Amino acid sequence: MSLSQVFRSAAISAVLAGTAVTASAGGIAIPVNAFVANSVQDFSIEANQNFRQVGIKVSAKGTAFANADKVNSFTLPVTSITISPLLKILSGTAQGSALQFDRIGEDEETGEEVATRLTLANFTINYTTKQVLADATAYGVTKKQLPIFNFQTLTPLGLKYKFPLTITGHEVLGDLALTPEARELYRVNLKLPDFVVPLLTSLRFGTLTQDISTKLRSTPVSTKPYVPAD
Repeated sequence: MSLSQVFRSAAISAVLAGTAVTASAGGIAIPVNAFVANSVQDFSIEANQNFRQVGIKVSAKGTAFANADKVNSFTLPVTSITISPLLKILSGTAQGSALQFDRIGEDEETGEEVATRLTLANFTINYTTKQVLADATAYGVTKKQLPIFNFQTLTPLGLKYKFPLTITGHEVLGDLALTPEARELYRVNLKLPDFVVPLLTSLRFGTLTQDISTKLRSTPVSTKPYVPAD
């Protein structure tokens, strides 16, 4: 089955499931929140070691949830994908999912113990720029869809079709590296010690694994954007 036919089938499946496929200059948006479609963030061993060293704790918020079998592994339900008129995947969105980073440590300027928090929410994988974007909130200020990671494709999207309209897709993105904007975001808002700052450039944060299926969820995932309470 051709790629074109697969995506046409995906659109048909979305319609049959009662969802609305919308078109715009940016592409064709296909809601998948009613389907079993997930993105899994697995933080690397090196990232986890550095989190522990500086006192960072990561927790899931919104529709995201932690995977008990791994350390700092989180599932973010995918709510929509956007394809171009030529049926190329442009982006995938996990609206409503969030990861909260809390740190208790010493403020190097004052020597006092401080509690800091950074929340990343409403993630988007942009396949054109090869970046992961998110709404970043700290101290009550939100920056919408800030580039967080640059990525490389480790396992290209593999699509399988099963009669009559069952489609599954699997891909792995890796070499997750903080963008310059994200490095500054972490440094300033989590008040990281000076010795950590150079590591933010070289540190790789793990992988993102996408598994998408047209199998229906028992309950559709909410598409309401996540907004931190504080």
